Amino acid sequence: MNFEEKTIEKESIYQGRIIDVEKHLVSLPNGETALREVVKHNGAVAVCAVTPEGKVILVKQFRKPLEHTLVEIPAGKLEPGEDRVSAAMRELEEETGYRARSLQHIGDVYGTPGFSNELISIYFTDDIEKGEMNLDEDEFVEPILYSLSDIENAVKNREINDAKTLIAFQHALLVYNHSK
Repeated sequence: MNFEEKTIEKESIYQGRIIDVEKHLVSLPNGETALREVVKHNGAVAVCAVTPEGKVILVKQFRKPLEHTLVEIPAGKLEPGEDRVSAAMRELEEETGYRARSLQHIGDVYGTPGFSNELISIYFTDDIEKGEMNLDEDEFVEPILYSLSDIENAVKNREINDAKTLIAFQHALLVYNHSK
């Protein structure tokens, strides 16, 4: 069966600094039509970084759509035309004050494909050095360090519920549990 929805027409609803919103009239596989609201995003990167002492670097950040603070791995949006690896290195240093000497690509994920095209590239590194924090003027984050047991407890207690962070934690726990 063909599941593809063909766009008949689209209307721009909003053009913003981070996202654009469109309304699409689509033809469904059964011949009917439906409306789809689509959020267009340039993409993002995230980094799970581990210090030489084996601590994972996280950030606390208030997330307005949720109206509360999340603990998550450092992440940020891609600038137009920016290379994903360069963006990941930039975001890690800006938000945490640590600089990656190398990155390992964990994978790419769509966080909310039901309405958004945002693709998040997730990276891992345990090859870091001290750098310099340089937050955007409208960005307020607090870097924090979690041990691997802190991570396991936070996940078990459902204190971490950010998808990219949970995916990165799975990778970090696998890497460090296999290296013991």
